[in-house]
Amino acid sequence: MDFSYSHAEEQFRQEVRTWLNTNVPDDIRGGRDEDLPPPQRWERQKAWHKNLHEGGWIGLWWPKEYGGRGASVIEQVIFNEELAHLGASSGVNMSGITLLGPTLMHWGTEEQKQRYLPTILPADELWCQGYSEPGSGSDLASLQTRAVEDGDHFVVNGQKVWTSWAQHADWIFLLVRTDPSAPKHQGISYLLVDMKTPGVTVRPLVQINGDSEFNEVFFEDVRVPKKNLVGELNRGWMVAVTTLMFERAATGNFYRFERLLPQLYDLTKRIEIQGQPASEDTAVRQKLSQFAIEAQALKYNELRRLTRQLKGLPPGPEGSFAKVSATELNLRIADFAMELLGPYSILDKGSPFAIDHARWSHRMLSSRAGTIAAGTNEIQRAIAGERVLGLPKGR
Repeated sequence: MDFSYSHAEEQFRQEVRTWLNTNVPDDIRGGRDEDLPPPQRWERQKAWHKNLHEGGWIGLWWPKEYGGRGASVIEQVIFNEELAHLGASSGVNMSGITLLGPTLMHWGTEEQKQRYLPTILPADELWCQGYSEPGSGSDLASLQTRAVEDGDHFVVNGQKVWTSWAQHADWIFLLVRTDPSAPKHQGISYLLVDMKTPGVTVRPLVQINGDSEFNEVFFEDVRVPKKNLVGELNRGWMVAVTTLMFERAATGNFYRFERLLPQLYDLTKRIEIQGQPASEDTAVRQKLSQFAIEAQALKYNELRRLTRQLKGLPPGPEGSFAKVSATELNLRIADFAMELLGPYSILDKGSPFAIDHARWSHRMLSSRAGTIAAGTNEIQRAIAGERVLGLPKGR
């Protein structure tokens, strides 16, 4: 495989680099927006999203007819790499851009595509994902939120949980049970629901890191037009799996390490072990080398996934490998940063003695969630075992 970029692709990289260097604000670079309280952070990232969209950088790979550039997969990779080098976020509405948008392009009616896709990239309408329930997380197909047909509508009752950014969302793509007598992977349908519909209630959940990214969402006699059904009635599981494959590929992306590892290297130069910079300690250097090796392995696995995209295929089980590897590497990096910080690791934001504004401790508290979200890593290992290695299904 040739890993080099063509002359045209390198020219595109220069275009991206020039624009980002000119337009990325100082309070966004290097993840500095992480230091803001959650409400201000959200508004700052939303404003940055608007800047990216105006520059034509949101949803590069989306077809031009839906507001994208129709860029190649490689051009999207180049943009993500350059964005990561500056430590800048990719904006908001990721559930819409990376999950719902591609799913609608594959399963949606022409009317649905024309109605919803144009508003996703500019974040004119924000989306969240209604999958997990209090009793249906890893075993998603056991979900119990019901939708009953009533004329031209479905009437939805039930509850979802761990719904990211639901408090900001305008719409939710929702899995519901429409035939309770069918086997659990059947009788499920995929609906698009306006969050302003009467009967929808959002309740934020405060996490251990102090943020309220996750929410509970309650549905009480919520009426949803039948035209908002994606795919066939009672056959929504296939639509849901398409979304999950895109989600796992996004969760497993390696770009975060383009930002994290240089910051970790810099931290080791400022922390001392026995009177010397930690970066000169043999054990520390071995640990950093191991992290760098694993990050490179993730990159090459990502290129395998991109090869499928270049062939016009949807993401495959390699997304499960990426999700497990990336989230667990992220967890180990955060834990190692805590070891380096020692007693400074317990200091919170606002402390005058906190190193890097306590950014590392916040990341550590957030890192475990990645191993649970988008299907637990235990589930991902089962998928890899069954679909790649051909192992028998667990009981």
